[in-house]
Amino acid sequence: MSHPLAQEPTPDTRPARATDPDQAPPQAVEAVEAGETAPAPAAGISPFHLQLNTLRWGQPLQWLRLGWRDFCRHPGIGLFYGVCFVLMGWGLLKVYQNAPAYTLALSAGFLLMGPFLCMGLYQVSMRLERGEQPDLGDSLTAWDTHMGQMAIFGGVLLILEMLWGRASLVIFAVSFDGMPDFAGSLTKLLEPDNLGFIATYLTVGALFAGLIYAVSVISIPMMLDQQVDAVTAGLTSLRLVLTQTGVMLWWGALVVVLVVLALLPGFLGLLVVGPVLGHASWHAYRAAVADS
Repeated sequence: MSHPLAQEPTPDTRPARATDPDQAPPQAVEAVEAGETAPAPAAGISPFHLQLNTLRWGQPLQWLRLGWRDFCRHPGIGLFYGVCFVLMGWGLLKVYQNAPAYTLALSAGFLLMGPFLCMGLYQVSMRLERGEQPDLGDSLTAWDTHMGQMAIFGGVLLILEMLWGRASLVIFAVSFDGMPDFAGSLTKLLEPDNLGFIATYLTVGALFAGLIYAVSVISIPMMLDQQVDAVTAGLTSLRLVLTQTGVMLWWGALVVVLVVLALLPGFLGLLVVGPVLGHASWHAYRAAVADS
């Protein structure tokens, strides 16, 4: 006769797979219904274990070509966001004319607001990559399922922005007897007596701009594409810049040069350059982060 305990099945303590739609997370159900692979849960992803691809020096130019291709496929959507960039540029010009001390710090608003505004463009490129049909309404609501993490990430960038602004005011205060009035003229700022101020101002600005760039260059498209939290995305972006500094500095320099050139004709160049860079940033993320 067999032992009574042998007749009882050993309970399976392993977590059951969510094969039933009622047991699966909503994102997984939506992904299955759309014929996609469900993204990995945020808790299982570490910023220090995500695999980063080795980037080549020629890839930033390829990202720009891919960005131009995406823009040409849906120019109406791109131009909508381009108009938003132009309006931001005009706003920055008003700030310079009325409060020049804030100009360099608030120019980081492009670094802060730009990636969030580009989220709709990332959505368009993601749809195109998956063979889906993008539309403007879909791009405008791309953030709604990631609102919490986007708010956290935006808060971090806002703190950096405020620190940058405060540092700029301190530099002005210790460099001049009161707040100088440049009357909207850069020629007064570039006088030889102001060289020490200019060097300090630009050095501090470069440090803050570099930090903002490092933590945000691929963060937002990564949060859009994968179920990762703001900390994981920011640290992964920072790790990419620290481990592949040369290529990422080259990419950053391309972005700066193109934006500066786009500003020259009354900011109207941003109509095209802005959305192209937005699409290109999606391809930069896809090239940098290995598929999980």
